Amino acid sequence: MQDSTLINKYDILKASLKSKRRLAVALSGGIDSTFLLFAAKECLPVDSIIAVTADGSVFPSREVEAAKSIANSFGIRHMLFHFDPLEIEGFSDNTSERCYLCKKHLYRSMITAVREEGDFVLCEGTNVDDEKLDHPGIKALDERGVFSPFREYGFTKAEIIKLANILDIPGADKPSCACLATRVPYGENIGEKLLGIIDEAENFIISKGFKQVRVRAHGTIFARIELGSSEISRFVAADVRFDVYEKLKSLGFAYVTLDVLGYRQGSFDEYIKARGLKG
Repeated sequence: MQDSTLINKYDILKASLKSKRRLAVALSGGIDSTFLLFAAKECLPVDSIIAVTADGSVFPSREVEAAKSIANSFGIRHMLFHFDPLEIEGFSDNTSERCYLCKKHLYRSMITAVREEGDFVLCEGTNVDDEKLDHPGIKALDERGVFSPFREYGFTKAEIIKLANILDIPGADKPSCACLATRVPYGENIGEKLLGIIDEAENFIISKGFKQVRVRAHGTIFARIELGSSEISRFVAADVRFDVYEKLKSLGFAYVTLDVLGYRQGSFDEYIKARGLKG
């Protein structure tokens, strides 16, 4: 798509956001929601915008901190509220409906929190590429009536990143980051302690200079590390792998492995699909 055509598409998006008059943007810390918050700021007064972020055991601590920093840099009021899906009946059982259960309750809680602030319209940054995936959270979005402008106006991930670069929005090259529950295989119980261990393990590896990181926890027996494909050779060749091993072992893992295929979104879904299983 030509830059001029993409800018025109962006102008249509901003006109739609402006028509809502008051927006509450669900800010996760990723580029999609960051771009959406930037777009809202371009077409509405800052006192007509709230950035809303959930904080709890399933949310990577680095993403919560990133959301705080983004809202502050944009001069947007930031609402941080506690949400713990471990309190939802059935969530800890970790079936393939886990994401749907979480998002259904999350958006209900977020809508309630936003309504206490006034007549804000809650919007979020799911894009049309997300619709191509087996993403049960989209069902929850539609059921709760949350405004998804990127889906409505056909924005792909690539277009969002391209516009972010054109508009000099920070974080365009930032890897995606899902909730920590996605690091646990379906059927294995999810607990607060395990989620905390995963969060600490990933933060440690990221502190070593790696960008795309997942620590998939197969119980406390072994951790399976997924890295961006371009980062695997550096991990294998460098002494850093020994530091990672010692750190993860200190967190309780008996074995630490590196997935040779590297990072891929929803890798635990591969097992479900290959066997025609449902949670």
